[in-house]
Amino acid sequence: MANYNTVRRAGSATTSAAIDAGLRAHMNKVYGLMSVAMIITGLVAFAVGSSEALLSIFRDPLTLRPNVLGWIIMFAPLGMVFMMGSAVNRMSQAGAQLFFYGFAALMGLSISWIFALYTDVSIAKTFFITAIAFAGLSLYGYTTKRDISAWGSFLIMGVIGLIIAMIVNIFLQSAALDFAVSALGVLIFAGLTAYDTQKIKTMYLQAAQTGAETGKMAIFGALNLYLDFINMFMFLLQFLGQRE
Repeated sequence: MANYNTVRRAGSATTSAAIDAGLRAHMNKVYGLMSVAMIITGLVAFAVGSSEALLSIFRDPLTLRPNVLGWIIMFAPLGMVFMMGSAVNRMSQAGAQLFFYGFAALMGLSISWIFALYTDVSIAKTFFITAIAFAGLSLYGYTTKRDISAWGSFLIMGVIGLIIAMIVNIFLQSAALDFAVSALGVLIFAGLTAYDTQKIKTMYLQAAQTGAETGKMAIFGALNLYLDFINMFMFLLQFLGQRE
C-alpha cells in the first residue's frame, strides 16, 4: 500500500508539473500572438497617420472630420469582433491566426488619426504607461488566488454602456460626457485585463484536464488581451495626449 501511494503521488506530481509547463507555454503563446498583433496595429497606424495623403482619403478636407468611408473604417473593427467567434470556429488554426492579424491591421487603420491629432512623444509616453499598467494588471490576474470571475458580468455591462455613451456623444459633443467615458473606460478595461488573464488561465487548466485542443483558445485569449490593451491605451490617451 505504501508503495502504491508513493507511485500515485509521484504520478500526480508529474501530471501537475506537465500541466504547469503547458500553462506557461500557453500563456507565452497568448502574449506572443498579442505582441505581433500590437506591432501590426502600430505599424499600420503610424504609416497611415503620418501621411496626409492617406489620411485625406478618410476625412473631409474642410472640417477634418471623418467622411463616410472614415466612419465605416472606425466602426469596422467593432463589427469584426462580433463576428469573430463564429468565423474563427469555422477556420483552421492558421486561418484563425491570419484573421486575427487582419483584424489588427484594420484596427491600426481605424486609430491612425491619433498621429495627426496628438504629438508622437505623448503617444509613445501613453503607450509605455499603458504597457506598465497592463503588465501589472495581467500579472495580478495570473497570480491571484482570489476568484474574480464575478467581475465579468459587471465589466461587460460597463463596456456596453460605454459603447452606447460614445455613440450618443458623437451627436451631443459633450466635453463632460467625454471625460466621464474616458475615466470609466480606463477603469473598466483595467479590470478586464485582470479578469481576462485569469479566465485564460482557468480555461487552459480545464482544457488540460480533459485533453481539449488549446490552439484556437490561445488566439481568443490573445484577442481579448489585445482589445483590453488597445482600449485602455485609447482612453488614457484622452488624458495624457498632447495635441499637435
